[in-house]
Formats: sequence, C-alpha cells, structure tokens
Amino acid sequence: MQSFEVENDIQQLLKWFEKNARSLPWREQRTPYKIWVSEIMLQQTRVEAVKGYFERFMKALPSISDLAVVSEDELLKLWEGLGYYNRVRNMQKAACVVCEQYHGELPADYQMLLKLPGIGSYTAGAIASQAFDIPEPAVDGNVLRVLARIDGDDRDIANLSVKKEIEERLRHVMQTVLPERRAGDFNQALMELGAIVCVPNGVPKCGQCPMQYRCKAYKEDNWSLLPVKTPKKPRVIEDKTVLIIVNDREVLIKKRDSKGLLAGMYEFPNTEGCLDEKTALDYIAGLGLMSLRIEPLPETKHIFTHREWHMKAYRIHVADEIETNRLMRNMQFVNRQQIATTYAVPSAFSMFTKYVSI
Repeated sequence: MQSFEVENDIQQLLKWFEKNARSLPWREQRTPYKIWVSEIMLQQTRVEAVKGYFERFMKALPSISDLAVVSEDELLKLWEGLGYYNRVRNMQKAACVVCEQYHGELPADYQMLLKLPGIGSYTAGAIASQAFDIPEPAVDGNVLRVLARIDGDDRDIANLSVKKEIEERLRHVMQTVLPERRAGDFNQALMELGAIVCVPNGVPKCGQCPMQYRCKAYKEDNWSLLPVKTPKKPRVIEDKTVLIIVNDREVLIKKRDSKGLLAGMYEFPNTEGCLDEKTALDYIAGLGLMSLRIEPLPETKHIFTHREWHMKAYRIHVADEIETNRLMRNMQFVNRQQIATTYAVPSAFSMFTKYVSI
C-alpha cells in the first residue's frame, strides 16, 4: 500500500480517471439508489451485460419504495438472465428495511449500510463513498489485482484477512491523504484501472497505466504471477434431462422450491440423469399426460460456480386433456408468449425457450 501513501500518486490516479472514466448509465444523474442497484448488478457480471438490465430495472422500479413493493415474479423477470438471484431478493429485503427505518432513503452511514441485507463491505464502501463522499474503501477483485501487482504482494487474495488488511490500509489513506470530496472518485479510479488497464484476463496495458512507475509487477515482469489466489475446487458434474412439454397453445412450466439453487424461479420440467425416449415418455405418462410425439433436442450444458449441468432435452407434444396428478405439484400450463413476458426463466433453462414455439 506504499503506492498510495503519497499525495502525488493519488493525484496521478485521479487525473487519469478524469480523462479515462467510461460513460456508463449509472454514472449519469447519480443517486444512492442507482449506485446501489448498479453495484449489485455488477457483482459477478460483465459491465456490457449490465447496461441494458440497469436501464430496464430503473425504468420499471425508479425508487426504493417501488422495489420494496413489487411482486416477486415481476422482480425476478426484471433480473432474468443476470443470475445469482439471491442478490435481487436481498435487495428487496433491504428496500423494505430502508422504507421502514429510513423513510425510503439509503442511510448516509457506512455501518448502517452494512446492516442491510445483501450489503457487505464492498457494496457499503461503494455506496458510502460515491453517494455520500464518506472515505470508506470499496475493495473488489479489480482493486485487489491492481494493488497486488503494484506492490508485488504475493499473499493469497482469497484469504479474508488479506482483504481486510488491504481495506484498513486504504481506509487510512482515504481518511488522511485523499483530497476532500474525492472518496467516490478514488474508489472508482482503482476499480476502473483494474477493469480496463490492469485487466483480469490477458496482458495488462501497462503503457496506459498512471501507476506504471510504481508497479513492481511491471518492473519485475511478473504480472502473470499476480495476484495469487487459491484455485477453486473442481465443479460437480450433474446429468439432467429437460422436457419441453407443449400442447396446441401452451407449455408446461414448474416453479422451483423457495430454497436452494435457483429458488423460486420457473423452469421446464426436468429430472436427474440422461433419459432415453422411452423413459422420457414414461415420465410424461406418470404426470398424467398423453404423449403424441417426441423430438430430441440438441444437448447442452450450463455452468454454475460450483457445479456443471450436462443437459439432454426432448420436446414432447401432449394432448390438451390432462388428469389431476400429485406429481404435477408446482406445475402449470401457460400460454407460450408468457415465457417471454411474465415468467422468469433462469439462464440454465432459457436456452430451451426457442423450442417452446412449434
């Protein structure tokens, strides 16, 4: 952290940010709410992917009070495709708290922000600094990578104690050296540097870096070794068979349980393992449905953080008449167009929505 304990270094970084900051929707007419929404959306999601989602979300839910009262189905539909759906569920929980305790406005207090559901040290620091100019750090993967390379720090950034120490050192810099009213710019500058110059994948653009003269990784040409991070455990492979069950007008969907992976989302009926056509038709009969014909669909896979689904699929045409069957719990036939307009289908299953139409 010696890199940022000199006022001149901070000035160089801020000047670079003023000239190179990207034009992003959430940087226009900044409000605490917009900053909050954008920061939650940007967690584990690329900037380019977030832009359209952010504008749609803000148009539908322009205030915290709107977020607090929207139905879960509508909320999840707005979030459809962003993944990690607990993020938006926690946002709604936090919005309810904000409406009940803070009159619908995010509190201008770092510790109070930390107490809200779904807001950790990074998000609290981002909101506090950008919305209220409170000198609190916002340390994400971009910042950890930048500082590890500049300082030649070979400690494991996945270690929580390492991150906390870096946060404390940045906090000291922000509270003692940083010019007034630049807390938000300073945090954004570090994140921006990691996003567009000291990039996570590929060769860093050292020639464009305002901190090149301080960077140990540049001087020692060992940027590829930094930052050090404990490798993730191998993903668990799971086989699934997905069934696109349609009649003349409708498609069968199922609502997932309220807890666990993809909780509360809508999916196409599916089962563990790779079913052949006969077994798939037996499954349909077990639901009380009469199969008319079956078509195999292209196989695909979906990758989660800790697991990977290998997915076989069939489209099965059934007769309109159905029997009441306890196995169809949480299932319902819906108009095919409603898949696009009403029901939130997670990315794991969205690749099959093109097969809903006949």
